[in-house]
Amino acid sequence: MTQTRTRLERGRSALGPALELVHTGRAPTRAVLTAELGVTRATAGAVAAELEALGLIQVDSRPLGSAGAQGRPSHRLGIAPRGPVALAAQVHADGFRAALVGLGGQLVATAPGCMTVPADPAHVIDAVVEAGAELLRESGRRCVGAGLAVPSAVAEPEGTALNPLHVAWPAGAPVHELFTRGLAAAGVTNPVGEPVEGLAGNDVNLAALAEHRHGAGRGSAHLLCVATGHRGVGGALVLDGRLHTGSAGLALEVGHLTVNPEGRPCHCGSRGCLDIEADPLAFLTAAGRDPGPEVSLLQQARELLRDEYADPSVRAASDLLIDRLGLGLAGLVNILNPDRIILGGLHRELLEADPERLRSVVAERSLWGRSGGVPILPCTLDHNSLVGAAELAWQRVLDDPLAALGAV
Repeated sequence: MTQTRTRLERGRSALGPALELVHTGRAPTRAVLTAELGVTRATAGAVAAELEALGLIQVDSRPLGSAGAQGRPSHRLGIAPRGPVALAAQVHADGFRAALVGLGGQLVATAPGCMTVPADPAHVIDAVVEAGAELLRESGRRCVGAGLAVPSAVAEPEGTALNPLHVAWPAGAPVHELFTRGLAAAGVTNPVGEPVEGLAGNDVNLAALAEHRHGAGRGSAHLLCVATGHRGVGGALVLDGRLHTGSAGLALEVGHLTVNPEGRPCHCGSRGCLDIEADPLAFLTAAGRDPGPEVSLLQQARELLRDEYADPSVRAASDLLIDRLGLGLAGLVNILNPDRIILGGLHRELLEADPERLRSVVAERSLWGRSGGVPILPCTLDHNSLVGAAELAWQRVLDDPLAALGAV
């Protein structure tokens, strides 16, 4: 009994690192967990057992190896099927979406909501919180926290949306405060019964974080993510597992790189920025299509690219946007020297439509592109901004599972 207690005390400092290893898929078995943590098998077993007792993971002792394999088969580690969740929310130019996201980036439930985003951010934030709270009530799951993705740079530590260019919010909208207030009004509490703090971040930053932990960016040390969603273009950089947000959360506004000096005026005051030269509206305009109100601009652009790529006007529009995107990416490669680039939103579809053209433009325009070309890959997660918003909430649990869940 004393030995078991000693192993638990020794292992409690490893609970967070162990949970993160399971959360990111880097410890599928107890043997791998033991090696990654650098502890004894007994300590790793105690850590896994405590995480299982907290309702976070499940330990499966059934043999993993094939028949005739040498040595004792290791226990498999997975996510608890009825474990706690984070409430994730996203606001974009065409409405919002709420979701419940479990460990491992697993989408448990989603609830889309389409509405014209009003000038008062509280209105849409309250709506998305209520949608998320209803999902929680229906699921009966514990909630570890809440995260919100918004189409704007979010200043830290104030949590204000400084430049929501594609929604009608005023500059400096207090999204952190509004989100936290909405969660309290909806009665959302954490496992210890306290009101949940609403954390907020830029949508592309959060998409990059999700892809780094669970998707196309896994294993990258210097990951660059560029994406266009419903409107505009955003970028993010993940360095050694951490988002690079700059001194105040405002880094990597890649949408305001000039890629067409004779291009259209941009919201930022410049001209020909990536933000307005390589987003869904730019694609539809270049293809000679008038966007309709029935579905989002992103969906219209995706359907046009998928269904009518053989049309010369659509192919020409695709080539034009690929060239503009490639020019912007080449500049970022020269400055940041990433080891991997991932593309999301419409940019993912443009890459898949003509991967060689995009990679060629980047190689020709970057200083070391021909001798050491950086891999350019599509994002792989559905709703990666939502998954990234959930990562904000899960981080507190990963840092200290016992404190976050109110365990002693």
